[in-house]
Amino acid sequence: MILIIDDDQAVTASLALLLKQAGFASTTAASPDEAIEVLRRQPCQLVIQDMNFSRRTSGEEGLALLRRIKAQTPALPVILLTAWGSIGLAVEGMKAGAADFVTKPWTNGQMLETVRTTLGLTASSAAADHGLPTRDDLDARFDFGPLVGRDPRMLRVLQLLGRVAPTQASVLITGESGTGKELIAEALHRNSPRADRAFVKVNLGGISSSLFESEMFGHVRGAFTDARADRKGRFEVAHGGTIFLDEIGDLDAASQVKMLRVLQDRTFEVLGSSQRREVDVRVVSATNRALPDMVARGDFREDLLYRINLIAVHLPPLRERPDDIPLLASRFLQAAAAAYHRDAIVLAPAAARWLQAQPWPGNVRQLQQAVERAVLVGTRDTLDVESFSELAAPSGRDAAGDSLPDVGAMTIDEIERAMILKSLRHHGGNISRVAESLGLSRPALYRRFEKYEIAV
Repeated sequence: MILIIDDDQAVTASLALLLKQAGFASTTAASPDEAIEVLRRQPCQLVIQDMNFSRRTSGEEGLALLRRIKAQTPALPVILLTAWGSIGLAVEGMKAGAADFVTKPWTNGQMLETVRTTLGLTASSAAADHGLPTRDDLDARFDFGPLVGRDPRMLRVLQLLGRVAPTQASVLITGESGTGKELIAEALHRNSPRADRAFVKVNLGGISSSLFESEMFGHVRGAFTDARADRKGRFEVAHGGTIFLDEIGDLDAASQVKMLRVLQDRTFEVLGSSQRREVDVRVVSATNRALPDMVARGDFREDLLYRINLIAVHLPPLRERPDDIPLLASRFLQAAAAAYHRDAIVLAPAAARWLQAQPWPGNVRQLQQAVERAVLVGTRDTLDVESFSELAAPSGRDAAGDSLPDVGAMTIDEIERAMILKSLRHHGGNISRVAESLGLSRPALYRRFEKYEIAV
């Protein structure tokens, strides 16, 4: 049973009919007191509630009702209805425990998707085993492909992926550079009902603000000087499938507003056209930046954060799961041996222990590079400590003479510029290696070259 709470009979009647046609039973209430009474009389699986119940438009009535509902039935999911201009109220509601929010006027597809996703997440959470599954258990149920790991931290991540993948919930993947965020996004898509549709990867850090609309939403011929033909945007290409928004923390303020619009309404306008188009996509985002801190500084919109962050998946750095390092190294060793046409190569136990003792600031990506370099340079069938010690990235102890400056001696920008210059010297000006070592995309690195006036 779904409870619809709104003082507008047209709204309750419309939603009740929509839900009935989709196979959901519903009941209605016109006021907060009536809603609380309904919840006392009969169990409900979901609440859809408005934010205002009188001439007041502050949303305080809706927030007060939400608090009453959560106090009475904490596990009951609540979807808020709000106008576009009042999304800030919906964000306050999310902080108070709401499961999601939908802006008016909604599309029927958008509303049903939100209802099904919320009910699906609630059901999967209730059915989840309180114990931690084994990796073999997870592999028997899901296709996690190249995701290697048996550490409890990694198993919790994979367990969450398995629960969330069948839903349409937006997912935000966080973690340091090189932890495998793209692999997590691919696994979500591969284990979802959209697996046979498009998986579109977008590196937002590599798209300038001037090209954002054209790249994401497409353009029609003549929309601007060089638009010689119609072009589909990334969202249209991803229609029916999944769109992976990598480096979402790099979006500028204007692009954040445009992104919020399409993620909220699931509609967009092609550049040069006034006709709005609907899009059906599963949204998965990723960043290595602390978005809550950016929100506090005013660098990232709080409403956008809540829109992309229905489910949060945090990938632990490699140093926090050292038992997985030999497993990963062996996997990379086999792949490198096959790629470079080498006979079978094994990892010596002492070398495995040495690898486990390293901090790996570049995480899984850095470990993979170290193994590949050892295979390329070495000639023996067994990789020992010496195979890695002179090739692997510095552990930090050998950088004592290049320590951080005293507090106040340099700004963050000055430190970043110095690190870029140091990396350029270390890699002999190889831009791809510099970008990879710094955890940046090539376009993001070129933007920093321009910012710091670094000639390359």
